[in-house]
Amino acid sequence: MEASDAADHIAEVGEAGAANERFRSRVALLIAFMAMLLAITSLGGGNVAEDMFNNNIQASDTWSFYQAKNIRQTGYRLAADELESELAMHGDSLKPEVRQGIEEKIKTYRETAARYESEPDKNEPDNPLKGEGKKELSARAQDFAAQRERAQRQDPNFDFAEALFQIAIVLASVAILANSRAVVTGAVAAGAVASVLMLNGFFLFVKLPF
Repeated sequence: MEASDAADHIAEVGEAGAANERFRSRVALLIAFMAMLLAITSLGGGNVAEDMFNNNIQASDTWSFYQAKNIRQTGYRLAADELESELAMHGDSLKPEVRQGIEEKIKTYRETAARYESEPDKNEPDNPLKGEGKKELSARAQDFAAQRERAQRQDPNFDFAEALFQIAIVLASVAILANSRAVVTGAVAAGAVASVLMLNGFFLFVKLPF
């Protein structure tokens, strides 16, 4: 081998080594970027799981409060009906003051039962989710249930995205060791799908078919 040939060979080896180093550096940056996206995905998935749990409890508690309110309202209505029946049967034989007292009780029971139907919050009377009446409690419970169902639709997106990001990071790590651009392509593809799922987890562009 002549000196010029040797010099050319050394230059080629050097260029190959530099190219390999650039390849490894770029893949390392890709791994760091996907690790960041994995952290965001994990955070989103954790928040969604917490939302599912909390909204499920809130919906259950609010419906329980609604049922208790409904039972009390029914009790007041039955009591008013019973007193009205007493007046219808024995009203003529009662003293005026006794009759007046019964009529006042009937009025109070009816007013209380009506208040239980709808009792808006004094500070936010126009907010249908505020207040302690059956109407407001029903709306609030349905809102909690809707938030729970949204979180349930979000959750699988984050689960699949997290798994794919982990696979992509493993493939990229293998690509560095094997110096394989084909493996990097697989890592990029998995990362791209994971990114789409992550975004869909936050914004629910489409509903997953599974």
